[in-house]
Amino acid sequence: MCEYDISETAYTKLIFHAAKYPHQAVNGLLLAEKNTKGSGSIVHITDAIPLFHQCLHVTPMAEVALMQIDAYAENQGLVIAGYYAAPENFYDDDMDSFLTPASKIAEKIQENYKNACFVVIDNKLVTLEHNRAAIQVYGYAQEAKWLKAKYTLNQTSQTLEGVSLLLKRGAMRDVIDFDNHLDNPVNDWTNQFLNQSLRDLQKLY
Repeated sequence: MCEYDISETAYTKLIFHAAKYPHQAVNGLLLAEKNTKGSGSIVHITDAIPLFHQCLHVTPMAEVALMQIDAYAENQGLVIAGYYAAPENFYDDDMDSFLTPASKIAEKIQENYKNACFVVIDNKLVTLEHNRAAIQVYGYAQEAKWLKAKYTLNQTSQTLEGVSLLLKRGAMRDVIDFDNHLDNPVNDWTNQFLNQSLRDLQKLY
């Protein structure tokens, strides 16, 4: 099983998505650099695309989103390399919470990208005092199971400090997911403004 390197951009987006809708389950996709090869390599997760916060597993809308995001990733030289989700239940924080529809989407991604990961957001750690990475990362094993995988978070202390400060300032309210895009096509689900460094983002709030 490979290891995962998660950028500050990807981490910020998925945490903001969960923090914006604390009373609902959310999900999204993870994008990685295309050049990862071999089962023992490191997958560099560079971006996250927030999907839904209402009906997480509505197949037609999920298919539309996957097609658009796949085209976007291709244009950016990236590949859909993972899936993330935050459960609605505050106390759910492992794969057992997602062994039905969500895992089906993740497995579909894994069929197209063998080193795909499944990231579960730990709701209990999504706080204003954000001093621990609020995620668990799983990789797909040969036994057709999702097992905990090793991961690193880029610039861990600076990233956690920056996310904490931005959460306190309410920055998560501005994140756009695919549900918001369907409500109004003007809404940009790529969240380009969040691709800036955390230091630059702090200047906006």
